Amino acid sequence: MEAQAGPRIGRIDQASLRDAAYAALRDAFTRGEFAPGDSVSLRTLAEQLGISMTPVREAVRRLVAEGALVDTPSRTLAVPPFDARRAADLKQARLALEGLVLDQAMGAIGPADIDALEAILDAPGAPGPDLGRNYRFHFGLYRHSGSAVLLPLVEALWVQYGAYLNRIIAHPRVGTIPEHKHHRRILSALRKGDRDAAQAALARDIDRSFRLLLPEGTPDA
Repeated sequence: MEAQAGPRIGRIDQASLRDAAYAALRDAFTRGEFAPGDSVSLRTLAEQLGISMTPVREAVRRLVAEGALVDTPSRTLAVPPFDARRAADLKQARLALEGLVLDQAMGAIGPADIDALEAILDAPGAPGPDLGRNYRFHFGLYRHSGSAVLLPLVEALWVQYGAYLNRIIAHPRVGTIPEHKHHRRILSALRKGDRDAAQAALARDIDRSFRLLLPEGTPDA
């Protein structure tokens, strides 16, 4: 019997490492961890993720393609700066696509699913707006749509929207707005099977956040 040459150690799947780096960074962008105009260092990202720069570099290329990052003239990476036109376009895209996803989700969601969404809102957390909870609520709801086409489009919008979400959270008036007012109205409409009320509450929720970004009025409390 041939002797073993050395300890058997499983190979690292480089594709999985690249996907994991991309998923972690995409999640951070979606949750608003980066602000408009932030410079991004590949080395720093790699250190934070605890991996080499190669999978991070490939993940960043994908984020550039999705509009979450841009290559600047100095060849450094940055989050796109705030742009009112872009924000207005993101708002209209979110209103259109998320309304479609919500409508599909309402055809599949049940009482236990609604209870699970309510538990997300009721879970204890730190004072102030909770970006992670906001994301879990929206996508916990949207995934009930089961749409293989619309869900990726909504996720791509949120990757770009995340930097603006960071700016919204830093707004001095954000603390005066009840965080889950419209979320709870969505849940109430879901329990009643009232599609019109659910759509109206979602539209008000999306519109309210952009009112802190765009000079078109005051935020709806």
